[in-house]
Amino acid sequence: MTTFEGSPLGRPTDYPERYDPALLFPIARSDARQAFAVIGALPFEGVDLWTAYEISWLDRRGKPQIAVGRLRVGADSPCIVESKSLKLYLGSFAQESVESGELVRRIESDLARACGAPVAVSLDPPTDITMFHPAPLPGESLDDLAIATDVYEPAPALLVADGPRVEETLRSALFRSRCPVTGQPDYGDVLIRYRGPRIEHGGLLRYLISYRRHAAFHESCVERMFIDVLARCAPQALTVYARFLRRGGIDINPFRSNFETAPDGMRTARQ
Repeated sequence: MTTFEGSPLGRPTDYPERYDPALLFPIARSDARQAFAVIGALPFEGVDLWTAYEISWLDRRGKPQIAVGRLRVGADSPCIVESKSLKLYLGSFAQESVESGELVRRIESDLARACGAPVAVSLDPPTDITMFHPAPLPGESLDDLAIATDVYEPAPALLVADGPRVEETLRSALFRSRCPVTGQPDYGDVLIRYRGPRIEHGGLLRYLISYRRHAAFHESCVERMFIDVLARCAPQALTVYARFLRRGGIDINPFRSNFETAPDGMRTARQ
């Protein structure tokens, strides 16, 4: 069981400006997965897509360089990295004189060591407008449905699928959960794409809203949603994808699916 005794979460922190890979704080995925009965083979594949907007370092002549980092961490990695520790780690390059290629190699190596699996890293210039063009998640929005609810902890029983077989993509921007250490709110846009018996839309929206007071990391929330929809609604194909608003200059976007691969190069308007 992971403890947060050595984590920078929830405590005053100095911001180092010299390279320090020891700042990275890994968290075992197995802890959260055991809580919702994911043991052994995963029922999904996927990736965590991290965007780090505040990467800066010095070139060999001492001139500051800036970039936006895109990180891909496989869902089968044993660990994730706590996001504040990642912010501190990336910030530790601020006064390091290093070429961009070497910077990428260092970050990939250090994150792979922390996560226990390869991590892909790319650095993009902030002027690359193709990367930053915002767009909503695809699909039909649930957010205008006239519903009433007073359930704000995950309630799988709200999920009902007894309609005809359909293929549809649904989305909501009303998702909120809480950091399990600090209690701070985490807001995100969620996509559900599936093929199978039609899921009742009002119940699905109430289910997504039911995470509003739930304390869990982003990756765990998405995996629990996947498990609950799979168990309660029995779709033949299922994707759950969430794009969370950034905190500390980093956004986290977990993607889990049993039939498709993660998209690349997107950002919602709120991000």
